[in-house]
Amino acid sequence: MPLSFTSEQKQSMLWLAVAIALLSLLSLLGPVLMPFIVASILSYVLTPWVDKLCALRIKKFGLPRSVAATLVIVILIAAALAMVLIMIPILQKEVPQLQDQIPSFFNKLDEMLTPMLSEFGIKVRLDSTGIKALLTEQMANSGDVIGKAVLNSIRVGGTAVLGMVANLLLIPIVLFYLLMDWHSLIKRLSHFIPRRFVKSVANAVEEVDDILAQYLRGQILVMIVLAVYYSVALSIARFDLALPVGIITGFLVFIPYLGYGLGLVLALIGAILQFDGFSGLMSVAIIYGIGQMLESFYLTPRLVGERIGLHPLTVIFALMAFGQLFGFIGILIALPASAVISVAVKHIRTSYLNSPFYSQT
Repeated sequence: MPLSFTSEQKQSMLWLAVAIALLSLLSLLGPVLMPFIVASILSYVLTPWVDKLCALRIKKFGLPRSVAATLVIVILIAAALAMVLIMIPILQKEVPQLQDQIPSFFNKLDEMLTPMLSEFGIKVRLDSTGIKALLTEQMANSGDVIGKAVLNSIRVGGTAVLGMVANLLLIPIVLFYLLMDWHSLIKRLSHFIPRRFVKSVANAVEEVDDILAQYLRGQILVMIVLAVYYSVALSIARFDLALPVGIITGFLVFIPYLGYGLGLVLALIGAILQFDGFSGLMSVAIIYGIGQMLESFYLTPRLVGERIGLHPLTVIFALMAFGQLFGFIGILIALPASAVISVAVKHIRTSYLNSPFYSQT
């Protein structure tokens, strides 16, 4: 007997196919969408501040939205530049010193590791002279291969850098237009919702908005706590650059792995430059090991996960899953997207438990 569908079912199937095709298209356009996704996230966060500025009365006149949006974007760019300006003095101080310290560092490393490796029959020198000889030998044996690889990496790297610069320049432009038209854009999107689902979708969106607000507050708390922890811990270990390195590590933690990795690299370089032997490196390993466990197993699950109603294991899985599926952007949106999905799953679960399919015996 052939299957027959009602007109409503046919329309539902048609729009479902359109939605699937649209999602497939968006997945193919992933790299192009990066500045738009980042600008959309920033617009969601900054729109309330633009609204507050527009509500201000200066000599009985309200602040134009274009001026308010421009002011907020300028403050955001100034904050980003402030982070860069914090890093520049660190790099200016550390890089020249690092060039001078590398030979002595390898000599110390050679003194410690060479006897251990010789016990296993491995004869290699890790001092600066030995490394230079090893590099010279390898380059002599595979000069053509290395040359081609370098040229290819320059081409790929140059293209990647140009793409990254273009995206960075595009983000504030997209952000400005989104801040200008955010409310009208949301209103236009709401007109696409089937009328019978308007009330339920509005309730779900309100719930999601509340969860995301809790997420942002929790994430800010995590950043502050970690910035204080790393600054104090590195100060106790008597690092000269404890405050700027601690602030960078803590405030960039909202980008998983990047903030931690950048802070760890700066701290390791500082340890090599400042301390004799391996005491500084051991201090960095202990401080950053404890900091990573504190963030991963307590702060993020407690201050972020609990606020958005996610179990700590769900938080860890979300970061890994979204990172695997969508790369770096996936890591950025993992927890907010998981909060949205959790709301959808809760409503689906309620509908399922109230359905005849579940209750029929």
